[in-house]
Amino acid sequence: MSLDSQDSTSPSFNRDWFFPSPSFIHQSPPKPPKPHRRFSTASKHSPGSNISNPPSFRSSPSLSPTTTSKYGRLRRRVELPRPPDKYSIQHQNDSVLDRKPAVSSEKKQSTVKVSSGSLGHRVRVRWNLAITVAIVITALTSLVHKNFTLHNQVIVLQDQILKLNVRLRACNLLSNVDTFDSVMQELDDIGYGSDNGLKNLALIVSVTLLSIPVLAFKYIDFVSKSRSSDSVSEEALLNKQLAYRVDIFLSVHPYAKPLALLVATLLVICLGGLALFGVTDDNLADCLWLSWTFVADSGNHANTEGIGPRLVSVSISFGGMLIFAMMLGLVSDAISEKFDSLRKGRSEVVEQNHTLILGWSDKLGSLLNQLGIANESLGGGIVVVMAERDKEEMEMDIAKMEFDFKGTSVICRSGSPLILADLKKVSVSKARAIVVLAEDGNADQSDARALRTVLSLTGVKEGLKGHIVVELSDLDNEVLVKLVGGDLVKTVVAHDVIGRLMIQCARQPGLAQIWEDILGFENCEFYIKRWPQLHGMQFEDILISFPDAIPCGIKVASCDGKIILNPEDSYVLQEDDEILVIAEDDDSYAPAALPTVWRGSLPKDFIGPKSAEKILFCGWRRDMEDMIMVLDAFLAPGSELWMFNDVPENEREKKLIDGGLDLSRLENIQLVNREGNAVIRRHLESLPLQSFDSILILADESVEDSAIQADSRSLATLLLIRDIQSKRLPMVNQVRRGTFSQGSWIGEMQQASDKSVIISEILDPRTKNLLSMSKISDYVLSNELVSMALAMVAEDQQINDVLEELFADEGNELQIRQADLYLSEGEELSFYEVLLRARQRREIVIGYRAANAEKAVINPPAKSERRRWSLKDVFVVIAEKE
Repeated sequence: MSLDSQDSTSPSFNRDWFFPSPSFIHQSPPKPPKPHRRFSTASKHSPGSNISNPPSFRSSPSLSPTTTSKYGRLRRRVELPRPPDKYSIQHQNDSVLDRKPAVSSEKKQSTVKVSSGSLGHRVRVRWNLAITVAIVITALTSLVHKNFTLHNQVIVLQDQILKLNVRLRACNLLSNVDTFDSVMQELDDIGYGSDNGLKNLALIVSVTLLSIPVLAFKYIDFVSKSRSSDSVSEEALLNKQLAYRVDIFLSVHPYAKPLALLVATLLVICLGGLALFGVTDDNLADCLWLSWTFVADSGNHANTEGIGPRLVSVSISFGGMLIFAMMLGLVSDAISEKFDSLRKGRSEVVEQNHTLILGWSDKLGSLLNQLGIANESLGGGIVVVMAERDKEEMEMDIAKMEFDFKGTSVICRSGSPLILADLKKVSVSKARAIVVLAEDGNADQSDARALRTVLSLTGVKEGLKGHIVVELSDLDNEVLVKLVGGDLVKTVVAHDVIGRLMIQCARQPGLAQIWEDILGFENCEFYIKRWPQLHGMQFEDILISFPDAIPCGIKVASCDGKIILNPEDSYVLQEDDEILVIAEDDDSYAPAALPTVWRGSLPKDFIGPKSAEKILFCGWRRDMEDMIMVLDAFLAPGSELWMFNDVPENEREKKLIDGGLDLSRLENIQLVNREGNAVIRRHLESLPLQSFDSILILADESVEDSAIQADSRSLATLLLIRDIQSKRLPMVNQVRRGTFSQGSWIGEMQQASDKSVIISEILDPRTKNLLSMSKISDYVLSNELVSMALAMVAEDQQINDVLEELFADEGNELQIRQADLYLSEGEELSFYEVLLRARQRREIVIGYRAANAEKAVINPPAKSERRRWSLKDVFVVIAEKE
């Protein structure tokens, strides 16, 4: 046979063998009708058929009419439609009528069996649907496999033709050995044909793996439905259990979602590579790489040729799009979650030696301001605020505060001080001071929360580096908090401090401004330091050893660090003792050489006896009983205390007794109760306002939660009282202060203020500007003073002992003395000389206020310079309580 004849005959033979006629492919022998269908048809049309003897698959006694109707519907879907005749319709109606009594009797016998049969029917329908889907998938798989097999056979035949052509060419060139070897090498290169069986296996495996999840889900659903119908106990379904396990896995493990995405990507690449290996001529490695390109870029499949490769490449591209959509969602969720964590203050604070503030109240702004001033000399500090508020809201409220924090950074975090995890988040164990603010509202609830916070702080495993400063609302809860916290806890009772301070300021006008200067960090404050060069000196000499500070006391090392205010002049400073001074800053003073100071003698050595006073309280505070007891200790016998508020008189005595006040033990004052509203003029006009020596306008208990509302009420009461006094008191021709013209309403109120003292309790620092401009009343900034005290104790916990003594019933206190106790009119003395004269009365002079000045000067400079004094001047001293 020649080469030309072979080429002309083979292709025709192959086309005839491989591409049969369409009739051969699509024609198939007719299937014989199934017996049960013939029987079913016959039973429907035969008049003599007996309805009690149907075929076996329909004669089961457990099948209900519902099952029968189902098979009827199935039969109508399968059989060819035929025109109905009258006899068949009548026969069907009779059959239905005959079945109705049986059905009703079964329902009467057992309702549970019917429901279970109906449930079993639904389960079987689902199972049949699953089997049908599996059969369809298998048929489609077989058709695709058959198509791919035929395609591979075409490729094999083409390879065989090419090999035969090469062999024929080799026979003609047999004389040339080298050419024969090259042809054989070419023949070996052409014989690369991959194992068709392996490609078919790869295709079958990939399709099978894709169909396994569908079958698995159907099986799980079938098992779950069967368990729910068969089991009497309330056992969790299998699909719910699997969903629960998946939920737990994704929730507990932080890297579960990226791991699942990685596994899904690898499965798509591997299955796609196997499928491409089965439908293309490439090797497995190239197919896996091509599958990855389809996953990474869905547009890479555009150049694919052939039905099989295109179908597989499109499927891989769809899977790649889903994977990248999930990846983008996962990355977007992670980024959003991180930003939400930062925005809501959930990130950890990595700081050391910072000040930690727990809680949120109206005192926070003043506290941050004082801490910023205290840290100014250090170049700023770090203050961390944690409260049960949103971080953005806290930062927004702090930004609205009109304070310059002077380089101090304020970091806000959202969390609860009762949760140890939140406390660790703000590095509580590394903070140098922890301030616990009292909540606005009920005093007992606020102190109870402060107590729980202290318990949480003491439960930190790492321990606390700094001390704890707790603001309390009720003095009775102080003992319990100290018992829980031990030596680490320093308490500041806000209401007790403000109540005592208001009483002191009412008896000594101008003392409130002095307390503002001493408590805050803006001017002079208390500092404690050890000076070895002063060891062995007496306290009398130590007093004049500091040109830029005023010594006030000694921290005695031999008495476990007890601070003694205003000690004896003969006390000798020991080796480990420390000196308490009033100075501008901790690094602004140092001891110097002793100056030569002339002591002199006092012009008079007595103070006139105290006279009875008449005091008015406007408003009701929850610590009213404590203020009454303090006032009873300060006033002279025969004094009167008028209480004017809207609390019914029959309830006042009960509240005072419940607070611990024994009315029978009051020695120096007599209580006078008047009921009324302090912001109604006619109620105030019923009081003898012109006869009171001092009037205290308190922040009423009913509105103390709102600083603005409480201050508005206090201002209204103040203006009404001053206006009523100006109408009742005799007016003078000269106005003491030249700011306002004579005859104006503010000028009349200023003249009335010369006759009596009014102390207003102010909660909002912004309100003090109104009072300071009008000069018609003295005021006590309760929230700001408490914030100052908290800041001082936070910076140095030893200062708390000094403040407790100054505000206590016994010991030393700040007092304002007239100049005639220390000097004569027009006498020229230095401040050191006045200081030593005051020591003859066991007093320490810390400052003075000139007659024509509005503010006192604490720790004056140039203490050795002489100046001319007036008897109208006053001196600020630390003296024992009288």
